[in-house]
Amino acid sequence: MPELPEVETVRRGLERQLKGFRIDRLEVLRERAIAAPKDPGAFRAALEGCRVGAWSRRGKYLLAELHRGEANAGTWGVHLRMTGQFLWIETPREPCRHTRVRLWNDRGEELRFVDLRSFGEMWWVPPGSATDTVITGLRRLGPEPFGPDFNGSYLQKRLAGSKRSIKAALLDQSLVAGVGNIYADESLFAAGIAPATAAGRVGPRRLERLQRALVEILETSIGAGGTTFSDFRDLSGTNGSYGGQAWVYRRTGEPCRRCGTPIARERLAGRSSHWCPSCQH
Repeated sequence: MPELPEVETVRRGLERQLKGFRIDRLEVLRERAIAAPKDPGAFRAALEGCRVGAWSRRGKYLLAELHRGEANAGTWGVHLRMTGQFLWIETPREPCRHTRVRLWNDRGEELRFVDLRSFGEMWWVPPGSATDTVITGLRRLGPEPFGPDFNGSYLQKRLAGSKRSIKAALLDQSLVAGVGNIYADESLFAAGIAPATAAGRVGPRRLERLQRALVEILETSIGAGGTTFSDFRDLSGTNGSYGGQAWVYRRTGEPCRRCGTPIARERLAGRSSHWCPSCQH
């Protein structure tokens, strides 16, 4: 599943590629891709004729401003889920069978949404409506990792007395938005914390170290265009390159890049966790 760096990579690509893009025509090939409004025809009518403005990101959600002339035309929301991706098509070609939504401008250039597993979703939020009244998942998100509210003191307060593993805590989107399996494993390695450690037993200094490590690793991955281990691609179809720099993620049995100990794997919070038994305790 794309995590924060991958979604941010897509956001930047959409911001760059769709500057001034006017949706001349829209086609929904799979109805379940549209979460709101329930009628895909109403979604199409709402977006056709709109100019796409600035893109923002909240956690793993993408949000685009829509304009009709000079008037606000609402917000277009997207969640890629496990395998959703956008492709920019300049020369017309037939869509693959996993294509879910297609958008064209008046020059015939196409933005195509492809989703192998079909879990990705899109929303239209009418002008004047609060975004989280339509995209209700936004209400459950914690602070952004790069924001001032995400710091060691915040983690200490939220995790005090918690018996769940620190790995499970990092995967909780209500604790911190946008972090998933890859960057939870990588940041725990960088902070020297074993993933099975009870979150409430991680002391203040180690939480400060974890917060700094998470931010640094996310920034590094964004600079590398995200991580590709299976499905993630940017708008041009290019893989993210952070995977080649990973310290522990999907390196089971390989020597730790720091101490040489074989990387271990165990299942925590329903996900595989990768860690170094010597460097993390």
